[in-house]
Amino acid sequence: MKHIIIFSGSFNPIHVGHLMLANYVAEFVDCDEVWLMVSPHNPLKDKVSLPDALLRYHWVEEVLKNNLKIKASGFELSMPQPSYTFATLVALQKAYPADHFSLLIGADNWLVFDQWKDYQQLINQFSIFIYPRLYAEINQSKLPNSVNIISAPIIEVSSSMIRQSIAEGKDVRFFLPAQVWKEIQHQGLYKG
Repeated sequence: MKHIIIFSGSFNPIHVGHLMLANYVAEFVDCDEVWLMVSPHNPLKDKVSLPDALLRYHWVEEVLKNNLKIKASGFELSMPQPSYTFATLVALQKAYPADHFSLLIGADNWLVFDQWKDYQQLINQFSIFIYPRLYAEINQSKLPNSVNIISAPIIEVSSSMIRQSIAEGKDVRFFLPAQVWKEIQHQGLYKG
């Protein structure tokens, strides 16, 4: 049985912060693999400036193609929309019954977790790992048994900052994997 931690997101675009966090989890949290699951669209976020899900999946897949512990997953791309995390995890467990799945979220997401669809079932049926974010304080003593805070480094690089910077004509190439930066430039994505 493999323990797989799901790190779900739009990855719009995938950046070094995502990769650093996934690397930390793969090496410092007790798991066998970390799957970066590309979400077609987060129901709690605006769909503006969201490139095609298959393009974003391609970016993640390209960046991770030679990694043994961190993998790209397009599993959610074939699910009904909008995609909800609990339904995705239940479907994953059904598709891979020999494996055990957990969820990785940021502390900022935990603060609004009660807005997630079926959040109580998520807490009851799956382990959740929370990574720290600036300005998102969590009282660990009040967490359910299935929820754990990990001591990952705080990484405050965000996709929205990168998109905004590109729209303003800034060169943020070192915030992104080289091949993703090249594709964004070639296709003229995120331009104002």
